[in-house]
Amino acid sequence: MTRHDVDERTVSVAGQRVRYRVTGAEDGRPAVLVHGLAGSTGWWAPILPAVRDRHRLYLVDLPGFGAMRRGGGFAYREAASWLLGWQESVGLTRVDLVGHSMGAAVCIRATAARPDLVRRLLLVAPAGLRTGRGLPGHVLPLLHSGLHVRPRFAAVLARDAVRAGPRTLLRAASHLLAEDVREDLARVVAPTLLVFGERDPLVPPTVGELFRTALPSADVVVIERSSHVPMFDRPAEMARILLRFLAPDEVPVTTGEPLTG
Repeated sequence: MTRHDVDERTVSVAGQRVRYRVTGAEDGRPAVLVHGLAGSTGWWAPILPAVRDRHRLYLVDLPGFGAMRRGGGFAYREAASWLLGWQESVGLTRVDLVGHSMGAAVCIRATAARPDLVRRLLLVAPAGLRTGRGLPGHVLPLLHSGLHVRPRFAAVLARDAVRAGPRTLLRAASHLLAEDVREDLARVVAPTLLVFGERDPLVPPTVGELFRTALPSADVVVIERSSHVPMFDRPAEMARILLRFLAPDEVPVTTGEPLTG
């Protein structure tokens, strides 16, 4: 496999057959990319060409989504343990974790549970903190976000939402909004970067202040003219941020618009 190929692989996790994808430099530092609600590994596709020459990228669908839509359904409270079990089965001893939205919350919990397995943590539009908005309060922002997605992403979103099904989506959203990762953030020791879209109606940049209260050591970047999925809205900018933060040397993140506070 060359570094520009995407290799489809399978592994057993708790007796279940799990498919995942690998791409990038074989000698690159391993990074695991975890999608959000209604997502799949396909949500990372726009940034792969720009980052895989320097990293070994592992993309996995959470149970109930994407290629794992028949994997027994999604259980948010068990997702972090499942992700750690998958990582162990694949043989990854220490990785960079990159999570989007709900996937970011899962990555936070996995990092808190096993800090020895995570080198750096990059959270894109992270969910997981209670903000006072319940499920009804997210309906209008969700509709607004759906009406303004790019045509290329609209097709991906529709396919993945249909594959997951309304029952899985509602269950996952309800569990996510009922939980809070503040206690988990207190146990995160890995260098952490929070990335928000300037125009994100679901997880607006103001949420960054809540995260910084719980994790004051984290850096925050806002991507201008981006909504909830910067991988599709601003793929070049998202790729630059990822490369700078996950670089082997300590390189400050200067792209985007840092929050003040």
